[in-house]
Amino acid sequence: MFVAPEFISGYEFGKIIIENKIYTSDLIILGTKVKPKWWRKRGHNLVKDDLKEVVEYGPETLIIGTGAYGMMTVPAELSKHLDFKILSYPTKEAVEKYNQEIKREKNIAGGFHLTC
Repeated sequence: MFVAPEFISGYEFGKIIIENKIYTSDLIILGTKVKPKWWRKRGHNLVKDDLKEVVEYGPETLIIGTGAYGMMTVPAELSKHLDFKILSYPTKEAVEKYNQEIKREKNIAGGFHLTC
């Protein structure tokens, strides 16, 4: 039986591997397009302005990885100001969810905080 490789093949504190490329800074993924060096205005507090590229992309769902220890906050009211659903998890779990959804060919995006 053939098992398709995972789109995101690895994550550990400070490092994520996507299609055999190692990234060491926070990033956004629009479907399968990686946008490295994702910088947020308020660091660990996600705001709408941090998601301009995601809004332009127009996903059904945005999966947020909040860091190895879940230190990045995603305000509940943020999704009220956007046209897509936001799901947030510690980054290891967010990676698993992203891989599941990309296999279903869903129109998704992801934002991954790689450290704390």
